[in-house]
Amino acid sequence: MAHYLYAEGSAKDIQAAAKHLEVIFEEDGFAISNFEIDEDNGIWALSLYPSEEAIKDAHKKALSELAGLNIALPLAVEDLGDVDWVSKSLEGLVPVEAGRFIIHGSHDKGMDTHGRIPVQINAGQAFGTGHHGTTAGCLKVLSDELRRTHPLRILDLGTGSAVLAIGLAKMLKQEIVATDIDPVSIETAKDNIRINEVHPFVTTAVAAGFSHPVFKEKGPFDLIVANILAGPLCKMAPDLANNLALGGRVILSGLLPHQRARVLAAYRLQGFRHIRTVKEDGWLVLVLER
Repeated sequence: MAHYLYAEGSAKDIQAAAKHLEVIFEEDGFAISNFEIDEDNGIWALSLYPSEEAIKDAHKKALSELAGLNIALPLAVEDLGDVDWVSKSLEGLVPVEAGRFIIHGSHDKGMDTHGRIPVQINAGQAFGTGHHGTTAGCLKVLSDELRRTHPLRILDLGTGSAVLAIGLAKMLKQEIVATDIDPVSIETAKDNIRINEVHPFVTTAVAAGFSHPVFKEKGPFDLIVANILAGPLCKMAPDLANNLALGGRVILSGLLPHQRARVLAAYRLQGFRHIRTVKEDGWLVLVLER
């Protein structure tokens, strides 16, 4: 059975721990998420997903790092199969307004959206509820970018729950290609796409790298959105360049401020020009043009 690390605590402690552990485990590529689970009592949760063989060492290292920061969190090893962690993360979550969008769970369906585009994201084992700074930042940047540009071919790379692809499809009413390396994420994405009634517009594919035929069939793209991690984004810079039309733009997220220079350097080597950097909740979103 798979395992992960989990703790609950105050917003201050959880957010500080998440930001520090993101840096500590950056090279390992372990996914980390933090989210509010009880708005009334101000309780947040932290989840860290090491590889199964690294779980014990990661637990020991994480506890040591948190002790060094004087953050006392009950970080424990949990059975992934015993806790529906995405359902847990969605319990009690309030809708999130991000640019022209509002992200919500099924419990808020039918609410007043105040003129924003509603995107319903339900439970499933995939990243992206809209509550994380990387996702919210992407939605805000997309809201602004699409007032100025009109891309015809769009790719959501590493789609996760498909929150970005759904938002784009609802706003533009045109085809969006959504890919992810994880088959479970794509199944979750398909569920959310169906719930939001944008299945005629979103094409999904399980794709590791850019060898899948969907990229050749649907590309080159005018806009690629990639909300992943700094390491993979750097490695994929040549492939993103090869699959982006001349004059096309990429929106990169999942980056911390200290990673900005490294990511920009990787993309400048591929002929990209930096347009702007946006900061959201301690995370960065980069807009680049080829």
